[in-house]
Amino acid sequence: MRIGIDLGGTKIEGVVLDGDGSVRARLRVATPKGDYGGTINALGDLVQELERLVSNTCTVGIGMPGAISPRTGRVKNANSTWLNGQDFSTDVSRRLQREVRFANDANCLAVSEAIDGAGAGARVVFAVIIGTGCGAGLAIDGAVHQGQNGVAGEWGHNTLGWLLPEEYPGPSCYCGRRGCIETFISGSGFEYDYLQLTGVHKGGAAIMTDYQRGCKKADRVVHRYRSRLSRALAMSINFFDPDVIVLGGGMSNIDAIYEDLLAMVEPWVLGGECQTPIRRSLHGDASGVRGAAWLW
Repeated sequence: MRIGIDLGGTKIEGVVLDGDGSVRARLRVATPKGDYGGTINALGDLVQELERLVSNTCTVGIGMPGAISPRTGRVKNANSTWLNGQDFSTDVSRRLQREVRFANDANCLAVSEAIDGAGAGARVVFAVIIGTGCGAGLAIDGAVHQGQNGVAGEWGHNTLGWLLPEEYPGPSCYCGRRGCIETFISGSGFEYDYLQLTGVHKGGAAIMTDYQRGCKKADRVVHRYRSRLSRALAMSINFFDPDVIVLGGGMSNIDAIYEDLLAMVEPWVLGGECQTPIRRSLHGDASGVRGAAWLW
């Protein structure tokens, strides 16, 4: 049996999968935000309780924000900033008294969807999380491809391609740069664009309700979002031409973004041809935690 854990900024979710991928147990606890020691203990307690529920000792894989630096062995690039600079993998393994495998949460999405999800049967799966933030990862032959620096596939902090004059230089990003893909195609970016246009802050669901009612301003924001998403995805195709692109996260549940999406991507792909399937994740919000389990 395999335990998979999705370590998020507000919650930690864990599942136990058996050999055929069926869920045998599932638990969710609050993340001790800002508390590194508390996070280690919460992970240890969660694993202990999951193993008690299934009366078995399991392998453990953890999907996490950021990455383990191949150079230092410490966490980098995590928006859960209390993890950055910490010897997280050693501390968790010591707490659990076993080897634990780690991967970026977007890489876990890619692995999950490559093994038994929307990318099953494809050799190279590029998976994108478009939620509150924006992340991406690569799975090759059903396994994480993290690269020499632990950032393979992480295109969300590159500048959005082919910026229009009114888009340049782009919003400020928490990474310290401007115009990152994340600032345009995350759920937060979608809401920020509406705020900039209207002066009114609304959540994504409310904006989509306005869109469905024929609101011209909401329609304009949705059209701009789809244009930006298409350019961002075209960049990934020009970089490494995956066999399939899988979208996850809250924004991926909006049906309108898929309308003519491939046709919108195609003009930005070198050569003007594109037949890359772009699919919604099969396992939805469960993909990250499932992918963490499949790290073994």
